[in-house]
Amino acid sequence: MVSEDDVRRIALSLPSTTEKPSYGTPGFRVRDKLFARMRPEGDSVVVWCADVSEKEALIAAEPAKFFTLPHYDGHPTVLVRLAAVDEQEMTDVLAESWRLRAPLRLLKEFDREG
Repeated sequence: MVSEDDVRRIALSLPSTTEKPSYGTPGFRVRDKLFARMRPEGDSVVVWCADVSEKEALIAAEPAKFFTLPHYDGHPTVLVRLAAVDEQEMTDVLAESWRLRAPLRLLKEFDREG
């Protein structure tokens, strides 16, 4: 299980990430592009997927961890239940969402250094 503080710490450890409210909840941006945000209930985080089919595959494979709401229908984002993932899983999910939203130049720089 991870907390909102864990999400914040992990997200802010990624290059060029800042925190800025999004719809009244903590949002995490890479060069001002949102890649994750806490849901108002505080029990889940919204992250980006490569596309809607990946989102559907995640939900089908692990519905205890990943879900969606009608608001996100047709959008390549998925919700992650904080109580259902450990710190490593959250790190992986946030890093993938960050990669999908980061500018290409930053990704190349990050991959060269990593």
